Amino acid sequence: MKFVAVTSCPTGIAHTYMAAEALETTGRSGGHEVVVETQGAAGSTPLDPDVIAAADGVIFAADLEVQDRERFAGKPFVDVGVKKAVHDPTGVLAQAVEAVEAGAVAPASAAAPAAGPRPATKVDPNAGVGTRIRQWLMTGVSYMIPFVAAGGIMIALGFMVAQAAWGETGAVEVTQVPVQELISSFSIASGQDWAALLFQTGSAAFAFLVPVLSGFIAYGIADRPGLVPGFVGGSVSVLVGAGFLGGLVTGFVAGFLALWISRWRVPKGVRGVMPVVVTPLLSSLITGFLMFVLIGRPIANLMEGLTSWLNGLSGSNLVLMGALLGAMMGFDLGGPVNKVAYTFAVTGLATEGLATGAVQYQIMAAVMAAGMVAPLGMALATFIRKRVFTHAEQENGKAAVLLGLSFISEGAIPFAAADPWRVIVSSLVGSSVTGALTMAVGSDLRAPHGGVWVLPLISNPLGFLLAVAVGTAVTAALVVALKSMRPSPVVQAEQAADATAGARAGQPAVA
Repeated sequence: MKFVAVTSCPTGIAHTYMAAEALETTGRSGGHEVVVETQGAAGSTPLDPDVIAAADGVIFAADLEVQDRERFAGKPFVDVGVKKAVHDPTGVLAQAVEAVEAGAVAPASAAAPAAGPRPATKVDPNAGVGTRIRQWLMTGVSYMIPFVAAGGIMIALGFMVAQAAWGETGAVEVTQVPVQELISSFSIASGQDWAALLFQTGSAAFAFLVPVLSGFIAYGIADRPGLVPGFVGGSVSVLVGAGFLGGLVTGFVAGFLALWISRWRVPKGVRGVMPVVVTPLLSSLITGFLMFVLIGRPIANLMEGLTSWLNGLSGSNLVLMGALLGAMMGFDLGGPVNKVAYTFAVTGLATEGLATGAVQYQIMAAVMAAGMVAPLGMALATFIRKRVFTHAEQENGKAAVLLGLSFISEGAIPFAAADPWRVIVSSLVGSSVTGALTMAVGSDLRAPHGGVWVLPLISNPLGFLLAVAVGTAVTAALVVALKSMRPSPVVQAEQAADATAGARAGQPAVA
């Protein structure tokens, strides 16, 4: 059969493309043709209308709302989460075949387009409260991450150039260059001016971090009516010093206020101005009042206490925090626990007034190092002990090298999907070791992403690499030991098939 598919995940980075590859590869092995449109962070190239017309069915493997879904109206379809396509592409294709054979299609009204383009999200209104809260939070985080990555890396580059231009005091000097001076006297030949330009541009991008987080949490709750009060609430949170904790609160407050107001029953003459004037005006006013007058200051005090506590950590306490954050990064490989640790680290980078060597920078280094370990450990294990892995896992190990070096923890997901407990235990232990070691050697990092490609921006890079290498070795050794105790039935079946094929060819089987 011929299928078209759309894949997307909350961050639009790893799962989106892993699901696409899994569906295409599984389709070919099963005799089907699968053409995938990836709606990821890099944008998407729409499927050719002729390809859609020729398709027997459609696969939606998406955790966000599928863009232009009306293109597929009238086609048999299945709608699953993106992780389902990564973990069980064979099952997803089987569901798609059943849908085609059953001939059931979505009614045209269900696929009708919304009025104009809008940001993507996917919140299941029928899910439990806990699941919906996670989906609202992930909506905010997914739109926040590009601002964090762009702003954080530019700020880090600005500090690096500043240290080359000013010397050891460069990281301080660059923060004190007035914007008007930069505008009026910028020189292309001046390293100091370039450092100031990078720092100011990165700071401008970072200034959107809390408003975007708040705005899109509110958007996940109330759709478009939530955007204005959410952004306003996030900006007020920054003004009163409540930071990202305030942004989380205003996202939920603004979202539920906008949802409540937009459902008011009003006279027909007022309906036209409700979404343009009344809803954003009232929800923004109430959100601002709550933050300025009632809850902003207590949250700001909590943020100040958290910052003081972090900067007061040292010695064994710091190492223990690194171990905990590392374990969180290695636990679910890009899932909610992993994202909590990562969000904690990147929002710490946005804290105003951080001094050089502040604990927040060490936390970011520990989180990134720990996040690299799982895919690198799985890759190393497939190289040193091939016989405990399937042929497919051995191929995945080659791809996991680049993913791990690039700080994409999801590179270990194919291994965890096939053998959850042994892979997760190994990943958790190795990542925890790396987090603790990174803290112990004192590496710090101002860039929120990049893996080894931002190594020049890491202090004590040799210590950082040593921590990653040790954690990778621990993960690989542990997963090999666990798999060797009780080989997987799939691996045993493949070895038996290889032995039979070797015997038929008159050659000894490879152990």
